Amino acid sequence: MLKQIKTAFLMLSITLLTACGFHFQNGELIPQELHTLKFESSDPYSDMSMAMRKQLLANNITLVEQKDVPVLRITKVSTDDEVASVFKQGREAEKMLMLQVDATVQLPNKEAYPISAKVSRTFFDNSRAALAKSSEREMIWSDMREQVARKLISKMVALQLQVQTK
Repeated sequence: MLKQIKTAFLMLSITLLTACGFHFQNGELIPQELHTLKFESSDPYSDMSMAMRKQLLANNITLVEQKDVPVLRITKVSTDDEVASVFKQGREAEKMLMLQVDATVQLPNKEAYPISAKVSRTFFDNSRAALAKSSEREMIWSDMREQVARKLISKMVALQLQVQTK
């Protein structure tokens, strides 16, 4: 009987959520002044630039080429990997992958606000499965770029007080 009540409650809550038009917020917390941006990077077709552009569009931020809008500029992307542990034989066993991105948000009044984000992950490096580990490593780097882009967007939310007072 208890299982049937739980199932009924679950079905009712799912039905109510789908019927009421509930949806997750995408970009609702970003200041209105930053909903239209110009995105600049030294390499517009790099993996980091593409990940950032994808996250901006996912958060309902319009990207334009005008001159009188705020500019989000990626100034520096740095990657690093360090040995975290070794096997008994002295070979690398685990690496720490690190990605740091520095950016600035420049308002139309030429006021610039620096933002940065850093992400790190561990990666088990088995030399016996080099090809599989190579593709796994690339997937980890891709996930890290997406995560850094999300962090940069959340840092843009923190700029709300500075943007509104200017």
